[in-house]
Amino acid sequence: MHDNLMNRRDIHFQLHEVLAVDELLQRPRYREHSRETFDAVLDTAWRIAEERFAPHARLGDEQEPRVVDGEVVLPEGVQAAVRAYCEAGFLSATADEASGGMQLPVLVAQACLSVFRSANVATTSYVGLTASNANVIEKFGSAVQQARYLQALREGRFFGTMALTEPQAGSGLSDLRTQATPRGDGSYLIKGQKIFISGGDHELSENIVHLVLARLPDAPPGVKGISLFTVPKFHTDEQGRVGARNDVALAGLIHKCGWRGTTSTMLSFGENDACVGELVGRPHEGLACMFHMMNEARIGVGMGAIMLGYRGYLASLQYARERLQGRAPGNKDPLSPPLPLVAHADVRRMLLAQKAYVEGAYGLALYAARLVDEQRTETDPQRLKEVALLLELLTPVVKSWPSQWCLEANSLAIQILGGYGYTREFPVEQYWRDNRLNMIHEGTHGIQALDLLGRKVVMQDGAALAAMNRVVRETLNDAAGLPALTEPTQALQTAWQDVLDTVAALRPVLRDDAEHVLANAHLFLEAFGHVVLAWAWLRQTTVAQRALDAGVVTPKDEAFYRGKLQAGQWFFRWELPKVAQQLALLRSLDDSHRAMHDRWF
Repeated sequence: MHDNLMNRRDIHFQLHEVLAVDELLQRPRYREHSRETFDAVLDTAWRIAEERFAPHARLGDEQEPRVVDGEVVLPEGVQAAVRAYCEAGFLSATADEASGGMQLPVLVAQACLSVFRSANVATTSYVGLTASNANVIEKFGSAVQQARYLQALREGRFFGTMALTEPQAGSGLSDLRTQATPRGDGSYLIKGQKIFISGGDHELSENIVHLVLARLPDAPPGVKGISLFTVPKFHTDEQGRVGARNDVALAGLIHKCGWRGTTSTMLSFGENDACVGELVGRPHEGLACMFHMMNEARIGVGMGAIMLGYRGYLASLQYARERLQGRAPGNKDPLSPPLPLVAHADVRRMLLAQKAYVEGAYGLALYAARLVDEQRTETDPQRLKEVALLLELLTPVVKSWPSQWCLEANSLAIQILGGYGYTREFPVEQYWRDNRLNMIHEGTHGIQALDLLGRKVVMQDGAALAAMNRVVRETLNDAAGLPALTEPTQALQTAWQDVLDTVAALRPVLRDDAEHVLANAHLFLEAFGHVVLAWAWLRQTTVAQRALDAGVVTPKDEAFYRGKLQAGQWFFRWELPKVAQQLALLRSLDDSHRAMHDRWF
């Protein structure tokens, strides 16, 4: 196995040294596992990712899915990859053993999934959406729906989607028009159009189960009138057997700048007034059910952005070590041999920035996965409440911060390759195009910012922020005994207090004139995200510093730990200082863009 997908040592570091995955083995749900089983599962994921997913990543970009005689044709290699993934059990990695799953910790499953996303984010999206779809049906579906779909989804015989967006309603879900009319037998006739549906049509599975948002005839206006329905491509009986085609038609494929290997579809439901669906959960509560899937998807988007950034970082690092170009600034001898790019300070700056972005964000995303494990297994009610609050607060950051800054890492990778970075002969331009979509996947930055500042930090009288405050204080106290980390510890303490003071200053304005504050919510998302990433980096550097202080490390481990310390130092010195100005601007309630008139543009 090669470290071309990501740094395997980094996975070990995050799982075992920072996030203490072994502690989960003490919980009844995971007691049958061991470090050896975790390592074996990761080995399997790495092998399948290298052998099945990575080889067609470029092909999927060059040969997009197309429609031939009404059927979607995918690039060669996709079918074999998803079959290998499903046969190895990864589609049901976290499901109960009793239902055929591996019952792995979400933390380990996400580490495995990160390897697949690194190898081929487009192909991985098919199975990622399916797993989330199954989780919604398991949590909210009826016994009949579970009998029809759940096992088939877990096995990969069926794949799944979520169908939200409509031509006239993108993020504005309150304007959805798709209708659901009761048939009198417990089922509904679905009629409407959906667009940008990832994985909406293909020949990878026997069936595709769409989770569709629609309105009942008596639905109140707005988001409180949205219900959720299972709508299969083919009718299915209670034994999971596939029957005749449902009235779901492929209206066309959408061609995006990236993720070209994933079908992005326009779907028409009920063109012949014969599209049958079934209600998931209770009427008019579809959005709450769908958010169960959307929140998983948001964390998945963040992880996908991280891994695309990670691949670009490793590709540009390899190029910088191999490419000879230029000489030291003081060397005037044109006959002297050129230096590798990595010898130049500005190239090292760009490499270090990439490392800081992607490895910091990777630690944060896996921390969120660890919280999901605690949410599933915690018995203390107070701790369970705190874990739920932390997940609520951090989900917008896990989605949006990597989508912005790991995209910046991809931009830096292109810059390091120079002119070659802009060519199709090298992979970094594809990583950038693929990653650019993550800024809009599962809600734009603006939407995540409104959610974070307008709801999450103030909900339950600031309980989520108070929970995060306790976590940050624990990290600060843990690092306080390490003299080498005095500078970053003090910097994080100052920045975090600035966040708390800013929220306190904005709360009365949010109560009295929310629009005035929320016009600049994007600024809070970026500032808060930077502070959270600084916290994530302090956690990593504390572990690295203690390992070096203990003195029992190999030369390879020493280089790894010192790389962590240097990346953390860069982030604290170059990125964290931006926060003070951002928060000051936020507190000033500047209305420059809000006061801008349409006719002035």
